[in-house]
Amino acid sequence: MTEKKKKLCFVIMGFGEKKDPETNRTIDLDKTYKKIIKPAVEACNYNCIRADEILDSGIIDRSMYALLYSAELVIADISTFNPNAIYELGTRHALKPYSTIIIREDKSKLPFDINHNRILSYNHLGNEISDTEAQKSVRELKNLITTITNNPITDSPLYSYIPKIKQPMLSNDDLEEIIGNLKSNENTIFALTEKAKRFMSENKFSEAAETWKKLKDKAGNDIYYIQQEALCTYKSEQPNKLQALTNALTIIGRISNQTDTETLGITGAINKNLWKELNDKGSGYLNTAIECYKKGWNLYKDYYTGENYAHCLEIKSSLEQDGDNKIYNKVEAKITRQEIIDIVLKSLEEAEPEELKWKYATLSNCYLAIEKADKATEYEKKFKNQTPKEWEIITFEKSKQDIINSKQ
Repeated sequence: MTEKKKKLCFVIMGFGEKKDPETNRTIDLDKTYKKIIKPAVEACNYNCIRADEILDSGIIDRSMYALLYSAELVIADISTFNPNAIYELGTRHALKPYSTIIIREDKSKLPFDINHNRILSYNHLGNEISDTEAQKSVRELKNLITTITNNPITDSPLYSYIPKIKQPMLSNDDLEEIIGNLKSNENTIFALTEKAKRFMSENKFSEAAETWKKLKDKAGNDIYYIQQEALCTYKSEQPNKLQALTNALTIIGRISNQTDTETLGITGAINKNLWKELNDKGSGYLNTAIECYKKGWNLYKDYYTGENYAHCLEIKSSLEQDGDNKIYNKVEAKITRQEIIDIVLKSLEEAEPEELKWKYATLSNCYLAIEKADKATEYEKKFKNQTPKEWEIITFEKSKQDIINSKQ
């Protein structure tokens, strides 16, 4: 089951990128696991297991509950208020009186019922955690693990408020039968996620799409995996551009109530590219793209959807025959561009601004669109200094060319 020399730490948290419903920030939880949790746990001589590393024929539920019961230590990251993580934390508190640590990124909301527990907070930049923050957080988590290991005290609200309640018991033989082999292999969710990201970095989008599909099937149609499958499907251009876009639209359409910026952004991009590929004179796909981008911009002032909303309006303006509509679209696009610039520039004043790469790309495109070429060049250089992947550079160059074309 586990190495006899080491105790076991089971980690409760979401996988991949998750949207915080309160702040609308997208948090890459895998970065937290790899840069903070796993190093701290292993430094304290524990085996560290996350649910996506369980090898149990693809069915992890039985092993998960057994681990929530038997693990000498559980760390629960409740960032983005992930419902599965909250539920599993409640299960752990019902099964074990002590040795449960709660952590969260510092902008996440705290549920009322657990805000009296000691919670370790860390600063997440959204798509990354700075090395300085990671080192600080690893040190703090190690100290907390050592304290709890040496002197376990009741941290479960259930056992605190009802101290005479009896803890459930399960034999070692039963645990062995349920949990089985915990060693990671190439088919675990964690390993497949790393594989999909590697394919993307190598511009192998067909392979990446197929891997995200496997992940979607394993994880029960998790929204993140659906989004990534749709994104890689349309970027693969296989078997041809039109079919790839049509397939991607079907995939992203499986997400109901499309109100998060990632889904709206991908749906908008697919429709915009369908409009280009079909040379849609009726502008149906372009109008759908505008509505998606507009929703993301108006709901959250999200600079990515805002930039694309402005660009689609600029395209729409160039196609309009009605003079009033032509002027409206052009003015609305310019106002949106300037508001995006103001929002992004303000965010860059933060001590550790998030998503620098894409913010620089957005500023470059917005300045280019409002005919401030020097500023556009300045931020293009800053974008490329962030060492973007090849596909990210291609995406930027396409957007840049689209802006230039719309002005001709």
